[in-house]
Amino acid sequence: MALADENSPCFLPGAFQVIASTFSGNPKIEQRFKTGKGLGWDQHDHRLFEGTERFFRPNYLGNLVANWIPSLDGVEATLKKGAKVADVGCGFGASTIIMAKAYPASIFIGFDYHKPSILTARKRAKEAGLKNVTFAVAKSTNYPGKEYDFITHFDCLHDMGDPVGAAKHVKKTLAQHGTWMIVEPFANDRVEDNLNPVGRVYYAASTMICVPASLASNGPALGAQTGEARLRDVVMQGEFTRFHRTTQTPFNLVLAARP
Repeated sequence: MALADENSPCFLPGAFQVIASTFSGNPKIEQRFKTGKGLGWDQHDHRLFEGTERFFRPNYLGNLVANWIPSLDGVEATLKKGAKVADVGCGFGASTIIMAKAYPASIFIGFDYHKPSILTARKRAKEAGLKNVTFAVAKSTNYPGKEYDFITHFDCLHDMGDPVGAAKHVKKTLAQHGTWMIVEPFANDRVEDNLNPVGRVYYAASTMICVPASLASNGPALGAQTGEARLRDVVMQGEFTRFHRTTQTPFNLVLAARP
């Protein structure tokens, strides 16, 4: 379960790839600590992109369709009937493809600013034989389209250089009846409440990956242990009126926002 089954929620080699990528990037990170400048996601080596997808995908497989989407009021029924969905910051497209398989009547578009990840996502969708999913290179603040019934951000909002701008663009492109689902690493609002095995791992990853990624775009450096209160503030600055936690796991917060 830990080493051989890529669909197991306990599968770990993806995490090892992420760790290896941070060691590889250590000379760059050392310079950033001295200068205060960031290090963009795209400036890491390929093991970060591959490892992140392998690490998060089992969690999405086990929870996304079975628990997270059903926790959102009315969303599952809309997806079964047929909806227009944007998955922003999709990376290799693991979350997008899982949803596209589960809800064949809906149309899914995955967006990411990182072109190599989008090329991989397209290859994965083709291998899966999916006709209801496409992938495009675009930033979280300018992806195309409007009147999306459902917009998702999986484990990426805290990395962004302009999370408030991303929230405002969701508001602009979301249908009036639509829902924005934000999946973030689990975190409490106080540092001392995150000093546990999961929190310590996330703080370490955040120091090497998430905070530098945001700083590379002069962002607020929210980090992987942002917490619900700070995320609420970001969402509300995006001019949403409703926001709440719908469910959680030991590794993730699942949050919903509506216009």
